[in-house]
Amino acid sequence: MPVHVVHGKKDGPVLLVSAAIHGDEINGVEIIRRLLSLDAMKRMKGTLLAVPIVNIYGFNSHSRYLPDRRDLNRSFPGAGSGSLAGRLAHIFLTEVVALADMCIDIHTASIHRDNLPQIRADLNNEKLNTMSNKFGSPIILHSAPPSGSLRAAANQVNVPVMVYESGEALRFDELSIRVGVRGVLNVMNELEMHSKSIHRKQKPPVILRSSTWVRATTSGILRAVVTLGDLVKKGDVIGYISNPASKSDTIVEATTNGIIIGRTNIPLIYEGEALFHIGKSQQTKLIEEHLDTLNNDTLLNPPELVEEPVIV
Repeated sequence: MPVHVVHGKKDGPVLLVSAAIHGDEINGVEIIRRLLSLDAMKRMKGTLLAVPIVNIYGFNSHSRYLPDRRDLNRSFPGAGSGSLAGRLAHIFLTEVVALADMCIDIHTASIHRDNLPQIRADLNNEKLNTMSNKFGSPIILHSAPPSGSLRAAANQVNVPVMVYESGEALRFDELSIRVGVRGVLNVMNELEMHSKSIHRKQKPPVILRSSTWVRATTSGILRAVVTLGDLVKKGDVIGYISNPASKSDTIVEATTNGIIIGRTNIPLIYEGEALFHIGKSQQTKLIEEHLDTLNNDTLLNPPELVEEPVIV
């Protein structure tokens, strides 16, 4: 497991940034690569622990899982003996995570799915609430840590963990990467890890207190009519499922008001399969402002300090 340790010249907090706990979720690998290449890392206070690939086994085989088919992010806190997943979880938790004051864990959607840039955190934790708002993602989804996850285990050793979710598995997504790099820098600024803080005006994020998946009521071929970031109302048509053996279509409707924060990308679907992830919200105007910022600002104007290193 590659672990980069960057010490500032002055004492300060210890921030852990980790990625690829699921081996096929590779956006975070690039986010950490760009982060480590910044000149700002030479002027920081405290310590940055950067682990671009936690699940090296899954990464090398293009797989979400470990060779024993276990999900590492459901194997925490693990143990020093037992399964490969349990041992790896135990080592990562005790030898890396426990050293940090805070952790940003980077994920994407699973294979053949896509996520809108979002932070997931337990907003009942005061520190996570503050840092989630400072990250700069347009969406924050309040969620309790799932059993067996890094978030749940780290909470037991008093290390708050926020998850950055964006993009899809096995693909680089430039918008997701730039939002991620900028977000980590924003958190470092809030932790006063930069000798000279860089402030950028940010719009308040949209807080989603819950979410739901719209599932297929029948098998067939999906034709989606909405995409990530679209606002929907309960009863809106968001897709059609066609039967290739007939001319019949089944309408897929939104089950609640909110915003599309995740969706499947593969048209061939089966009954019961998750199709669209809707974050429940009534903050229509705020959502529209954020999406405009993402589309017109993040790609055209990269984050400050995010320059590619000179290759010699």
